[in-house]
Amino acid sequence: MKARSDELQIFVSVIECGSISAAAEQAGQTPSAVSRTLSRLETKLETTLINRTTRRMDLTEEGKFFFERAKQILEQMDELEERLVSHQRTPSGRLRINAAAPFMLHAIVPYIAEFRALYPEILLELNSNDLIIDLLEQSTDIAIRIGALTDSTLHARSLGCSPLNILASPDYIAAHGLPTSVAELAQHTLIGFTQNDGLNQWPLRYAQGDRWPIQPAISASSGETVRHLALQGQGIACLSHFMTHEDIQAGRLQVVLGEFNSGYRQPIHAVYYRNSQLALRIQCFLDFIQTKLTRYANCDFQQ
Repeated sequence: MKARSDELQIFVSVIECGSISAAAEQAGQTPSAVSRTLSRLETKLETTLINRTTRRMDLTEEGKFFFERAKQILEQMDELEERLVSHQRTPSGRLRINAAAPFMLHAIVPYIAEFRALYPEILLELNSNDLIIDLLEQSTDIAIRIGALTDSTLHARSLGCSPLNILASPDYIAAHGLPTSVAELAQHTLIGFTQNDGLNQWPLRYAQGDRWPIQPAISASSGETVRHLALQGQGIACLSHFMTHEDIQAGRLQVVLGEFNSGYRQPIHAVYYRNSQLALRIQCFLDFIQTKLTRYANCDFQQ
């Protein structure tokens, strides 16, 4: 026979209360009933957990081992029950989400109708900012951040990752030719970023490494601006797959130097302030959007 959860609870309660009588009072049972439960548990386990005398109780080595694991099991059961109850409730309330404009437009907005159909009582507030914000100052529940995280005061949940592709429009390629090596990029107009030097390190393999530093001829602070410049044939750009996969599929942008791509993928995280229990509306959104972002993790650089 296997130990039951109620037996584990009685055993843990006896140890934490310090006596059978105190545990019996807490459980609303008689001391004799608690004592019988302990004996039954020891019989099932075929070992002595507690050395009991009229004056004191001492855990055996087996009892110490069993006590720690029984506590863990009961805590996990409590957590499971709490999560089940929370899932049965209807998530509601205002949910304030902040993300860079490209991510908001290409990875969140397309799924809002589906999310609203699932959770009609959640009131969404969508804000865009291409710079890192203070969540409290901006009254934000969740901020989506792409790239390495540095703020240790925030709790972060990984939502997946998105590859970076080197891209150009068919018009640009027709006018300027297609580079066939990383070194040939020096002969082309390159579009980069003004705010983040790391985004001007393109994921390309060459003799000295796998991050090619560029000197942009045109720079912009927003990825969406860079995307539109590339679409208009103004140069070659390096952009995340989540915001360009439809352009690639439609032929508006073409992958350049795919065979030299190092395979680097930008990590995507949701960040929020640490708390003891995540609000249900936040949990629902994170679970939902994470399933949508898995589509970007395994794309083909040669597309």
